[in-house]
Amino acid sequence: MMRVRSIFLAGVVAVAGFAGTLPSSVMAAGDGVKAKSVDWSFYGPFGTFDRAQIKRGWKVYAKVCASCHGLKHVYYRHLLTIGIEPKAMKEMMTSRKMPMIDDAGDAVTRAAKLGDPITAPFANDVAAAKANNGKAPPDLSLIVKARGGGANYIYSLLTGYVTAAACEKEYKGSDGKPLKPESGQSCNTYFPGHIIAMAPPLASEGQVDYDEKGAPKATVSQMAMDVTAFLAWAAEPELEDRKRMGLRVMLFLLILTGLFFVIYRQVWRRVKH
Repeated sequence: MMRVRSIFLAGVVAVAGFAGTLPSSVMAAGDGVKAKSVDWSFYGPFGTFDRAQIKRGWKVYAKVCASCHGLKHVYYRHLLTIGIEPKAMKEMMTSRKMPMIDDAGDAVTRAAKLGDPITAPFANDVAAAKANNGKAPPDLSLIVKARGGGANYIYSLLTGYVTAAACEKEYKGSDGKPLKPESGQSCNTYFPGHIIAMAPPLASEGQVDYDEKGAPKATVSQMAMDVTAFLAWAAEPELEDRKRMGLRVMLFLLILTGLFFVIYRQVWRRVKH
């Protein structure tokens, strides 16, 4: 019986971790500044992605983030699964060009296809670094999984910018002197060291048009939340399927445990202990 219990408990622990029940808020963000805590719809064993929110997040990414950051592990066909209309998708792909080599060996471009990854803003990292003060902006495909704090940290970073005056007043450098952003730099509460090369990407309300029926007001906080949810989906689009599988495994383990218990009682019921 002890062996059955051990197997069951091990299964519970494995499936709980497999289903992603641990919120990313357990991880530290920045240099000790705790990230804001958001009740994301995709957290927990029963969590799912809000398709309307992800679609809004795509709009924020496409209008604000895509000029600097790539999304190389997400393909255009994936966008159909979040509700992007095929007609809108076709129009978008027609306007986006993919590099290729023609039959004559010349470098040309063609319209993007469903099987292509999201078009990168720069030809390569060298070009990206040259256009961004020597530092290539990171690809955002896996950014939510790659940063400690996950979605909470990304949201906090996007909404954590402070003025230069507030930076000097609140934070100090390793030399003990007040931090002062230099030209081309900004100050962010949640970024390690607080000095960040990225200017505030979301600076004003209505920066992105939310024209869908019933959509919330496009505040900086709302846009940051929406694009973070989109990036969480981009990093793990199979999350919902994985959780469903985890729940099926849990149900199977419960049934199997009950079956083992019945067999145990049948085999040992006439044996004196």
